[in-house]
Amino acid sequence: MTEREEPAALPDPDHRRPEGLDDVTVDALGRLSKALETIHRVRGHLYAFHQLTGTADFELDNAVRLLRQAGHDKWADRIERELIGRNVIQGRWTFQIVEEYDDGYYATFQELERQARNELAGGVRHLYEAELKQQRRTPGQPGHETTP
Repeated sequence: MTEREEPAALPDPDHRRPEGLDDVTVDALGRLSKALETIHRVRGHLYAFHQLTGTADFELDNAVRLLRQAGHDKWADRIERELIGRNVIQGRWTFQIVEEYDDGYYATFQELERQARNELAGGVRHLYEAELKQQRRTPGQPGHETTP
């Protein structure tokens, strides 16, 4: 079946709604997927926090060196003692925060989304978006194909 012969209302074969799946469930799974996408972004920000904090900590070495060079040993000593290598929250460096997030909330979120999708939609991902694509595309128009 060619693109022009394919029914305009059907998403690509990998993203078709399983028989009997209702609109409310598709909407709910779409919102769950959207929430997971937001959590992926949160995780990226958390890794940015981790990397930027480490970068700042290493930059302190240069500040301490220059303070010593300028004769400000008291300040260099204080920054070395009180700030370099300091925990960002009680007992934790950023890598520990990232690990706890990844192994706890993030892993649980991903697993629950996967399990809900598997049980309710036969594992089909992005049903809501696939149906939205069908509503918004122009069949037969270049750049509006159902599949690559």
